[in-house]
Amino acid sequence: MDKKTYLYSKDKVRKLQRGGFTVLTSSGTFQYGVPPETVKDTMVLDHGVPDKYILPNQLFNWYKGISIGEIEFPIYFNFFIMKRKTKIICRIDQIIQMKKVLQEALFGPEEIDIESDYDLSQSEYAITDLMKEMNFFRSSFLLDDVVEFIPYSFDNTVQFEAVKIENRNNRIIIYDNNEKVVDFPGFIDYKGKFEIGERLAEPYFPPLFGITCLGPSHGFDPKDNTSGFLIWINHKGIMVDPPVNSTEWLINSNVSPKLIDSIILTHCHADHDAGTFQKILEEGKVTLYTTETVLMSFLRKYSSLSGIETEKLKKLFSFQPIKIGRAVYIHGAEFKMFYSLHSIPTIGFRLNFENHSIAYTSDHNNDPSNHKKLFEDNVISESRYKELQSFPWDSDVIYHEAGIPPLHTPVAFLDSLPDDVKRKIFVYHIAAKDFPRETKLNLLKFGIENTLYFNVRKPEFEKTYQILGLLNNLDFFQDIPVQKAQEFLTIVQEERYSKGDKIIEKGSLGDKFYIIYMGNISVNSGDSLSHRKIYGTYDYFGEVALVTKQTRMADVFAETDVILYTITRDKFLNFIAGTDFEITLQKLAKTRTAETWNLLSSSNFFKYCSTTQKTWLESMFIPMEKKGSGILMKTNDVHEYIYIIRSGEVIMSKDNADITVLKRGDFIGTLDRVYSDLPSRFTFRYENDILLYAMKAEDIKKFAHKNPGLIMKLKYDPYL
Repeated sequence: MDKKTYLYSKDKVRKLQRGGFTVLTSSGTFQYGVPPETVKDTMVLDHGVPDKYILPNQLFNWYKGISIGEIEFPIYFNFFIMKRKTKIICRIDQIIQMKKVLQEALFGPEEIDIESDYDLSQSEYAITDLMKEMNFFRSSFLLDDVVEFIPYSFDNTVQFEAVKIENRNNRIIIYDNNEKVVDFPGFIDYKGKFEIGERLAEPYFPPLFGITCLGPSHGFDPKDNTSGFLIWINHKGIMVDPPVNSTEWLINSNVSPKLIDSIILTHCHADHDAGTFQKILEEGKVTLYTTETVLMSFLRKYSSLSGIETEKLKKLFSFQPIKIGRAVYIHGAEFKMFYSLHSIPTIGFRLNFENHSIAYTSDHNNDPSNHKKLFEDNVISESRYKELQSFPWDSDVIYHEAGIPPLHTPVAFLDSLPDDVKRKIFVYHIAAKDFPRETKLNLLKFGIENTLYFNVRKPEFEKTYQILGLLNNLDFFQDIPVQKAQEFLTIVQEERYSKGDKIIEKGSLGDKFYIIYMGNISVNSGDSLSHRKIYGTYDYFGEVALVTKQTRMADVFAETDVILYTITRDKFLNFIAGTDFEITLQKLAKTRTAETWNLLSSSNFFKYCSTTQKTWLESMFIPMEKKGSGILMKTNDVHEYIYIIRSGEVIMSKDNADITVLKRGDFIGTLDRVYSDLPSRFTFRYENDILLYAMKAEDIKKFAHKNPGLIMKLKYDPYL
């Protein structure tokens, strides 16, 4: 049976919109697989939210960057709403994994060194006793009060009343009264569900200062996206607690994800951190801003889910630690962070940019009557009480959560504030049905079309910042010295084209290098490309003709209105002289053809690469031909190369047993094993002539270092 085949009785099984299934049995409803937000799917079904869950064998989907065991919200719903335990059926080793995840999500870290999160030279914020606050919110319940783990026995089965569940050969089989009901693979597909709003006719050009809501509601609202937002500063984006599928929504809305290079993670509840890993696994490295305490909670949680040690996960992004009491500057805006009042470590902030300010609460109980009671009950200190009372209500805009106390601020309190304050408040983390009908408060609205724009004065060096941002987003230029960056400012020119304009004509002389600042272009070489070449923000083109002195090999058109930065030929060649980029372009000029593009675009694995990543890979290609028969690589050989098959067949085997036959477009070797200096797990042989493209291991390592997220997406051997 195909390992991806789903077999089930349709009258007893319901496929959930976001992935996973519910199974109706004589012993109640079971849910198999728990991708993010599936609680929203089951809330609207007639059987409601199940209390019994079967975990798939693989808890983390690296291609999507999400957990498939996102059990937090079903547990909350069952415990706080239905007053019952959640039962989890899984392997014994998964119990250990899930207990670590739920410890961080439900109760927060077991131990914290809170002083490390503060700038002790500043006195604006007193050190908060977060452990004491967390113990208060935990009340007296324990993990055993909210969840019951039911492991498979020695024969890989679980008997639950009349239902028997088998976990055999990486498949999950469910019987009800000895009748087979389902036969599922041991992993779960996932399909995101989210509101798109309006798709822009042209690619989005970010404002100097603005905010876009990614989701206005909470994790139990089936009608709206979970809360999160984007702050636009100096035409660059910062994601704040991105909800799951934020990048997919951006693409569908015609907003380039490359415009967002930073994340602020406020805490580690699933409705705030589920989309963070998705962004981390995109092209290039993202910068993550949070406190050391929140970061380590996040790493422990996702290390448990993914099975990857925390230190390796930490290498996937650039960490910028937040110190309470010390300002941090992101794209020219000043952020001052503070710890909110919540059940686990959570940060809010106030930001100032030019002549405007924004306050963001994150999850936070901001009811003064609650603060007073906590102070009187000796849960919080006098200094913490004064800090909570001094919330920056004077900010120009206030993004304020609302929800059920004691974890959240009652919307009734916000509605009791003076009208001039209410007009500045945009309420999120609340379902539209729970928002007051007659109020001066604003309900946050999702969508790029509802972006809030600020009329701010332009920074003195806005254009300079914009141009240097190009260098920061081009992999080959990120490590250049300051002198080269200064030179870059003097040689680039801005050019604008309207949709449909021809930018380059095939057969013309190569006179310029082009970098796309905004918009999309298409390349039409007249070759038989199986996939169109579309380039977008921070991609570049027109380089090969400059290096080879050949005429242009393709027509280039503006797919949309386009803003480009160009460098004339002589200045460009002088700028790259002696750099790795010059060597890369020389290699690219020798190897790049329609065939190389088609191979990468049709490969089951390299098709996930962006246009820029494919171009980089093309520059590594070394054409090879092998005659007759032979062995490319043996089990336990160190990878000197990995290969892509151009024509012919390669047989993969292990322990003298053939496993599969690899053909055109398949690749030989594993990027992750090359990156980690691990030997081959298989033997690869050919019995007839073959044509290959080889890539040196040292070149792959450089590529992997700049694109760690892609390597993690491809970390599992494709042959398993």
